Amino acid sequence: MPGRVEGKVCLITGAAVGLGYADAKLLHEQGATVVLTDVDPEGEKSAKSIGERASFMHLDVTSETEWIETIDAVEEQHGRLDVLVNNAGLVKGADIEACTAELWRLHMSVMADGTFFGCKHAIPLMAASGGGSIINMASTASTVGIAGLPAYSAAKGAITSLTRSVAVHCLDKGYEIRCNSVHPTNTDTPMLRGAIGDEAIERGSLDDGTPLTRTSRPIDVANLILYLASDESLMATGAAFALDRGVTIMEGVSP
Repeated sequence: MPGRVEGKVCLITGAAVGLGYADAKLLHEQGATVVLTDVDPEGEKSAKSIGERASFMHLDVTSETEWIETIDAVEEQHGRLDVLVNNAGLVKGADIEACTAELWRLHMSVMADGTFFGCKHAIPLMAASGGGSIINMASTASTVGIAGLPAYSAAKGAITSLTRSVAVHCLDKGYEIRCNSVHPTNTDTPMLRGAIGDEAIERGSLDDGTPLTRTSRPIDVANLILYLASDESLMATGAAFALDRGVTIMEGVSP
């Protein structure tokens, strides 16, 4: 069914490549105006490759000032905001004994702080636009234990809890804004390949032999983002959508 987000204005963070790019491309194909944001200047080329209703803005999600400037620019250029996809993230492995304070803060800054700033500053414009959808990218790592990813897991856990709080806030205020989190398992993106290596993905297991579930494609996640961005999901808020091929209900499988 084409045009599922026809006329909506969507802002996607971390959209130069990977999941964010796939989200922006599919939303555009389904009729939305998409604003790709990233610290990677390649986002400019990515936006041009998508089409006329796509544009790029530099955004460091760890900066509240840049968030305010970006939301103001969206309002000035488009007059509204209907969908926010808080997708920006990173993953750098280190177990709890090896994880440095700097690495911990980096994960928290990009993902927990970035999502917080996005929700905080998008809500007023979204409410003034008549409502909309906030979609926060979490992970199965917020649900299962991963020894080598304490900082990443904790940041994704913070996003999960924040999502519920934002959803209740919007309900209490009478805003027609829903807020949900998406929890994918391994997805074949440049970020994942940089974290665990091309060989692990092709082999289907980590270096220690821990098996991976079937690695999903960015479009698999983007399809769920499209549903949550569309009016088809009007009854969904405060929910955690697992996209994990059973990871969170199985034992001995790495997400």
